[in-house]
Amino acid sequence: MTFQDAFNEIKGIFSHANVQDYRGHLAIQVTMTGEGGGTFYIEFSDGNVAIEPYDYNDHDVWFISDTNDFLQIARGEMNVVAAYTVGKVRVEGDLGKASEIQRLVGWTRH
Repeated sequence: MTFQDAFNEIKGIFSHANVQDYRGHLAIQVTMTGEGGGTFYIEFSDGNVAIEPYDYNDHDVWFISDTNDFLQIARGEMNVVAAYTVGKVRVEGDLGKASEIQRLVGWTRH
């Protein structure tokens, strides 16, 4: 899997997030390692979501994980808190905001 393949899947998942009721701002930079690795960001802001393959220098949270592990988190197959606890994802920044991604992942389900 290439970075573009992984990014497109994640963008597809989060692009369908039902975030109209989300108020506030959350900027997550993600660095995936291993096969398909690369960096992108997900930004939730007052009911909108943006996902782009760029660095987000003023992020609230930075996730660093293996590509396959982050794909599992994005798909809702792995709980981000559990992944952090067992060392499958490294989190830098606001841990409270980091845990919000689990709730937001739940919003992507139709």
